[in-house]
Amino acid sequence: MQNHFELFNLPLQFAVDAVALDSAYRDVQGRVHPDKFVNATDAEKRVAMQWATRANEAYQTLKNPQKRAQYMCELAGVDLQTESNTSMPMAFLVQQMEWREELGDARAGKDSDALESLDKQLRNARKEQLAQIEQQINAADYAAAAQGVRALMFLEKFKEEIEHSFASIEEN
Repeated sequence: MQNHFELFNLPLQFAVDAVALDSAYRDVQGRVHPDKFVNATDAEKRVAMQWATRANEAYQTLKNPQKRAQYMCELAGVDLQTESNTSMPMAFLVQQMEWREELGDARAGKDSDALESLDKQLRNARKEQLAQIEQQINAADYAAAAQGVRALMFLEKFKEEIEHSFASIEEN
């Protein structure tokens, strides 16, 4: 079975050409879209639906850097152990605690400027983490990349908390 990169005829690398991905996705969808199979047999319709679903899943995976990195680690045989392995470097954990304290203070004070500052710090940390993951994947250090993906998952979850805090402040 083809992997997601092969499905879209893209090179197996972390950096993905978004235009090429979009174009390849539209091409695959154009060939397997269920509307093209209205007069087909039930079996052909089912196969077309499976291919369309697979193309959608592959596209969503490759479009999202976190999902793409996780997928590439799994392709290389590295299990991210997202449920069982939550160990992180001490500096990362300390940073998380500091940010959580800042978030708590910003929420309590309904301080949107503090939230903006925290959001900017988080965007920078996410950008740095993605760059590090890309380097690790390019160097075929998938174990390190897997830890980077787990860190990125923490950052994404914290980003949602910041967004929720913005929404709470705007409601009041």
